[in-house]
Amino acid sequence: MTTNDSTTILNTKLRDSNSKIIFDEPILCAQFLRDYIEDIPLLKNVRPEDIVDVSEQYVHLFSEERNSDRVKKVQIKNGTPFFLISLIEHKTKVEYNVTMQIFRYMIYIWEAYEREEEKQKKGISKQKGFRYPPILPIVYYEGRQEWTVPLDFKSRIIEGDTFAKYVPDFRYYLVPLRKYSDRELLDREDEISLIMLINKLQEMNDISSFRSLPKEQLDAILKDTPEHIVDIIADMLLAFLLKSNVSANEAEKVVGKVKEKNMGQLFADMEPIDIQAEQAKIRIQKKEIEVERQEIQREQQEIQVERQEIQVERQEIQREQQEIQVERQEIQREQQEIQVQQQKIQSERQKLDAQKRELELMRQKILAEKMI
Repeated sequence: MTTNDSTTILNTKLRDSNSKIIFDEPILCAQFLRDYIEDIPLLKNVRPEDIVDVSEQYVHLFSEERNSDRVKKVQIKNGTPFFLISLIEHKTKVEYNVTMQIFRYMIYIWEAYEREEEKQKKGISKQKGFRYPPILPIVYYEGRQEWTVPLDFKSRIIEGDTFAKYVPDFRYYLVPLRKYSDRELLDREDEISLIMLINKLQEMNDISSFRSLPKEQLDAILKDTPEHIVDIIADMLLAFLLKSNVSANEAEKVVGKVKEKNMGQLFADMEPIDIQAEQAKIRIQKKEIEVERQEIQREQQEIQVERQEIQVERQEIQREQQEIQVERQEIQREQQEIQVQQQKIQSERQKLDAQKRELELMRQKILAEKMI
């Protein structure tokens, strides 16, 4: 059995979040595990070179919608031979079924682990001393809304407390971005915390808070940062600015400060934003949208009324058609009766003609006899 290893499953199902980058890059991933997993001392010494991406081994386990998931194999320098498997969910909004998602992944990983061990030594999983690796589920949450999902799996089970001894149970480790103030993140003085600061920029109003941070401390973070990490930070910031409708030229100027490692002056040249005016514009736009929505609803109601009227007309037409059909059938019946009567009259007429002929023959016969 392999020793001194740790496998980290990084679940990066994202919408507008850049968090996937955190766990794709070994330096950032190591910093995250050291800084934000506070109750596992074994992770405090994780280095970038200890982290190896082994996602390809687990691709077949994930559905298409989870194809950005990551699996990391992390070497732990503690002398204790064991595997640590961490499953990290990225959620930009509260999702109440997260514990069930995590549980499915745990089963997948344990089954995959068993298969791998069986390939190395057939029958090993049936031995008394065989153990499955521990799993540390982590939810990294970027939303501003408070995370209200219970941390334990049992809470998702009906009568979970009653059947507590007979159902699986575990807790996941929650890392809510909203929990950390800008100063707390800045004081960690590493790239991952700077990225988390940028991830907190969800609206243009947040820029004023970023501007208030000590410039020297911001600049110091990127002093010795590798260029590819600087590019990652620049790309994340650019995505936020473009999403916030900042012009491409102005966004490029701001991002240029990142590439110059001049974070302290990041938004210094950015045109000031009249927050109240912008909010007033947003309110006007919302009112206009609401008016349009009400107009659409009114038109939909009118269309519905017209549809109902058309349906009534159709039913009336169908009723009239049915009446016409009944009348036609009645006429056809009468016509058939007339034909029968005509046939009877024709038959009677033929009989009468035959009788007339017989009478005529008799008359002629009588006349002939008289003449004799």
